[in-house]
Amino acid sequence: MIALSLAEVAAIVGGQAHDIPDPESGDVMVTGPVVHDSRDVREGSLFAAFAGERADGHDFARQAVEKGAVAVLATRPVGVPAIIVKDVVEALGALAKAVVERLGATVVALTGSAGKTSTKDLIAQLLRTKAPTIWPEGNLNNEIGAPITALRAQADTRYLVLEMGARYIGDIRYLTGLVPPRVGLVLNVGSAHIGEFGSKENIAIAKGEMVESLPPAGEGGIAVLNADDPLVRAMASRTAARVVLFGESDEADVRAENVRLTDAGQASFLLRTPSGCSDVTLRLYGEHHVSNALAAAAVAHELGLSVVEIAGALSTAGTLSRWRMEVTERSDGVTIVNDAYNANPESVRAALRALVAMGGAARAEGGRTWAVLGPMAELGDDALTEHDAIGRLAVRLNVSKLVAVGGREASWLRLGAYNEGSWGEESVHVSDAQAAVDLLRSELRPGDVVLVKASRSAALERVALALLDGAAEGEVAGR
Repeated sequence: MIALSLAEVAAIVGGQAHDIPDPESGDVMVTGPVVHDSRDVREGSLFAAFAGERADGHDFARQAVEKGAVAVLATRPVGVPAIIVKDVVEALGALAKAVVERLGATVVALTGSAGKTSTKDLIAQLLRTKAPTIWPEGNLNNEIGAPITALRAQADTRYLVLEMGARYIGDIRYLTGLVPPRVGLVLNVGSAHIGEFGSKENIAIAKGEMVESLPPAGEGGIAVLNADDPLVRAMASRTAARVVLFGESDEADVRAENVRLTDAGQASFLLRTPSGCSDVTLRLYGEHHVSNALAAAAVAHELGLSVVEIAGALSTAGTLSRWRMEVTERSDGVTIVNDAYNANPESVRAALRALVAMGGAARAEGGRTWAVLGPMAELGDDALTEHDAIGRLAVRLNVSKLVAVGGREASWLRLGAYNEGSWGEESVHVSDAQAAVDLLRSELRPGDVVLVKASRSAALERVALALLDGAAEGEVAGR
């Protein structure tokens, strides 16, 4: 964070200094990052104490100060230097807003039902080739994560990339009010959180708050929209910013032509922009990353990168966030694809197609494709239909083995596969992660490719990690 005295912080957040010697002197400075996990404290940090469901950050205040935090942002006295506020979330947002206003960096914000984190990572890897860039670590995309990311910015930061998620209408409006973007990107409108929103149309209303927040074209506002998604394309009417389209449509300003997959399942295509063309071969796995790459390319092009610079950076970009199509080949020739951070119907379909593409060469040598799938959360009344459809798709794509992990939702996955014609051993329903590990350990052979994917609540990454890190037989870490 740019250096601020505790007196300045207190004034910005409307808080009261407590247990701070001579707080008006301005000598006590916040020079490190603002953090909400005491394990992340560094010298000069400000520790934000949140009262969560599992733990109360106030209980870790003294530990944070002992590790180097200069003070704690808290709602009550904690026995160490603190700035007392009514609401830590609101205070954090106010501090982020003030810091970004002073900073003068270009803010790029993105949202979408799927692909946000992967696209954010791509944008960051493009922009950092030109100037100092800050972006979220992982998927810090809510009312805590977005301000925490913004507050990592330094005086020399030129680009600030923010991922913004939404569970309700108004969430993105709130976030863009804290950290107003000049460039706003909407990737897609899918089924993620449809249980909360009720319909895709309501999801589009929420995601469209991104482009409504942008400054007019005359003031530099740019809305980057997916030309291949009708609900996103329609958002052009909701913004005064200049609209830039990306996709494979002929209408797209930044588009992909001649898309093909390598034998390893990585996409190769001709990137066409208003300023020229260049070939791209992604290191990321799956054709669905083409859309993410085009979105990142459109943002980078608008911010001054040449098509050659963009293509080069895209062709070398990797995965910065954990458990998103992490591909690891074991010494015995088994490949594990850990995509278990989260899941929704669109992302699972994309992952299954990527699995099949990756397994093409392996199948020629006798290897098999395994889809280890858990529940997709927050689908509301569509849950049965969507899980059934994924089970059916696994069969249609000719995935060798489907392992459905968990309770009711997993049974629906298995039922869909059964009804599509998977009557033998091609699909199986197991109760938990340990049962999945036991099955895979007994069945895997060289050349097999294993995809692991589920919603975050299922913590199915335990399966991938157990298969990779040599966890003891019969033991899944974290169980």
